[in-house]
Amino acid sequence: MLETPVEFAVMLGQRIKARRLAMSFTQADAAARAGVAYRTWRRLESEGKASIEDLARAAIALRCERDLAALFPEPAATSMDALLQQQRAAQAAAPKRRLRAPSSKVSS
Repeated sequence: MLETPVEFAVMLGQRIKARRLAMSFTQADAAARAGVAYRTWRRLESEGKASIEDLARAAIALRCERDLAALFPEPAATSMDALLQQQRAAQAAAPKRRLRAPSSKVSS
């Protein structure tokens, strides 16, 4: 297990580099796809140092945004009322499905 935040950050940088290499991107390619400076990308990989926004950009560029979003899951409900409240909030936040109008084609 990692003992310090610095060790954890360096490990993340190594994983970012491994993912980039697996996708056959150069550092310059990955930086351009992420919309960050080449120097920022190098620092991210070598030292694990970046802003949260740069980390999010890297995750999107490397197609790992869902994994990053899952990093801090919503806490489990501690009561039935809390569970119902979470469900209502999730339904309100969900994209609304558009109903399709019936086709006006006439069969011959």
